[in-house]
Amino acid sequence: MVENCKNGDGFVCSLIQAIVPDKGLPSWVPFVAGATDVILALALILAIALVVRSVAHRLITRVTLRASEGVLPERLRGKNPLGADTTAAILTERRRQRAETMGSVLRSLASVVILGTATLMIMARLGVELAPLLTSVGIIGVAVGFGAQELVKDFIAGMFMLLEDQYGVGDVIDTGVATGTVEAVTLRITRIRDADGTVWYVRNGTITRVGNESQGWSRALVDVPVPYDADVAAIRELLKDIAAEMYADPEYRDAVIVEEPQVFGLEDISDTAVIFRVSVKTVPSSRLAVARELRLRIKNAFDRQGLVFATPAA
Repeated sequence: MVENCKNGDGFVCSLIQAIVPDKGLPSWVPFVAGATDVILALALILAIALVVRSVAHRLITRVTLRASEGVLPERLRGKNPLGADTTAAILTERRRQRAETMGSVLRSLASVVILGTATLMIMARLGVELAPLLTSVGIIGVAVGFGAQELVKDFIAGMFMLLEDQYGVGDVIDTGVATGTVEAVTLRITRIRDADGTVWYVRNGTITRVGNESQGWSRALVDVPVPYDADVAAIRELLKDIAAEMYADPEYRDAVIVEEPQVFGLEDISDTAVIFRVSVKTVPSSRLAVARELRLRIKNAFDRQGLVFATPAA
């Protein structure tokens, strides 16, 4: 630092030499001036790094907040048994969670890059040899990465799941190891509650396949077994009338049922029974509710007609 003052380097040293260019100075003056220059440089580097970090965080937050906003798609408006407001709330929560998670990752990455660069600049300003240090850090990083490879695998899988929107909060999914409703999605784990109420914590890196019942549409399939000697044509017409009546019901049409139900006809036949299959295309996650209502209506119609169900062949 004294040499810097002798060479005229540094703001404080240059200022002193400009004020007293030809006068001898006590030996402590160059030392204090050099130390002051170093402290000012370090403070400037740190201040700039903090400002850049704050600006980067603000920009990332603004972008993620804008990404979390959106308009409910026209195809989903009103197509939910709980109402369009519920559908919009679920989609908004999914967007918000994805945006917050990605925003958190980007903010952490920005902080590491900016503060890491500032730290290296400060160490270089203090005269620390960076080459051996960087080599040691690289070796430690490789060792830590090898030991935490499962954690890294979970994080990478979680990032791709969020970016690709494979599933989100409120979706009913089958991960192979657990099936149920998604309650939370993070970069490391997915929290699922099954039909029995058990909460499963599944590491993202262990999920090799996902079946999502809540994306696009679902299909409710109801099989109706009748005796072998029943009037097939009459049964089929009755089932068509039941399906049409349900589709015309304002409570279900457009709100739950997407397309007009279809009676496929004979799905299976044995020496004791013939099986009709009724197919109903529904909004996501409404398949089971529609199937239960359709079975109830079929049962009531059969009771009114005096018809009976058969026991399908094993």
